[in-house]
Amino acid sequence: MPAPTNANEAHCTFTLASDVTAGGLPSEEEIARDLEKTDDPRVQRLALKGAIMAMLGGEAMPRILMQVIRFCINTKDKPLKKLCMLYWEVVPKYQEPTSEEKLAAAANGQPVQRKLLPEMILVCNALMNDLNHPNEYVRGSMLRFLCKVNDEEILGPLVPSIKSCLEHRHPYVRKNAALAVFHAYKVHADALFPDASELIANMIAAETDAAARRNAFLMLFNTNEDLAIEFLARNIDNVGKYGDGFSLLVLELTRKVCKKDPNQKSRFVRVLFQMLSSPSAAVSYEAAWTLVSLSSAPTAVRAAAVTYTNLLTSQND
Repeated sequence: MPAPTNANEAHCTFTLASDVTAGGLPSEEEIARDLEKTDDPRVQRLALKGAIMAMLGGEAMPRILMQVIRFCINTKDKPLKKLCMLYWEVVPKYQEPTSEEKLAAAANGQPVQRKLLPEMILVCNALMNDLNHPNEYVRGSMLRFLCKVNDEEILGPLVPSIKSCLEHRHPYVRKNAALAVFHAYKVHADALFPDASELIANMIAAETDAAARRNAFLMLFNTNEDLAIEFLARNIDNVGKYGDGFSLLVLELTRKVCKKDPNQKSRFVRVLFQMLSSPSAAVSYEAAWTLVSLSSAPTAVRAAAVTYTNLLTSQND
């Protein structure tokens, strides 16, 4: 997407199928009326999709926000709930500043202070309910949605619920909770998750799912390399059992750390030699070129050459 040309433009992060535009987009009145038909989720889906597409096209649709809150926010229909998340992504969340506020900010040389729409308090309550929902799909989907939310006023009240999801019984929830914590830490580190690294370090120490462990390690090595290296040192013999995604992250961490401090190479040589014999072609290939980029020792070059030879004889790619 091109960069926004003014303050009122924003990036678009998704597209929708154009089935609702066959006869032209419905009007705001038609959408508001169809959203009230709680007995027919299909009609609500089409109406909400029409509202989203109209808003992506630049239409304001101010009446629709309250209609969605009243008639769609607590739906049990999963496709409609997914459309609600897309709607929350594109709907304006802040009040337009008055001319007096703009003048006062300009006079003081300060940016205009944004005020959250009162309706968004109801939305935040609904998001919190989904984060505490007994269904793991609903929880996980909401956590994935929160990875697209950058507003501190919205994420702030949800922090306790996000933290609780790190210890959920289902790995689908835990792996998405780790990504949600990582995202919130990146955009509002000190304000929302000052203890994020410690939380994730505790999570990964007890984690048994490969995908959740990989996501947790992704955050650790991006936010606290020392904790990531400490975990790797404790579990160096089990790296091959943690899955290809985790192994590729270890290789990325190796290159990152050794580029900054070449004296750290000796800490990673052992795990690199282990990965040369990985059943995954991607892992063994990455390990081979990482090894020769870090060391010119004959043993390292010979081991990498043998790995490349095995790949050439066994892989079609």
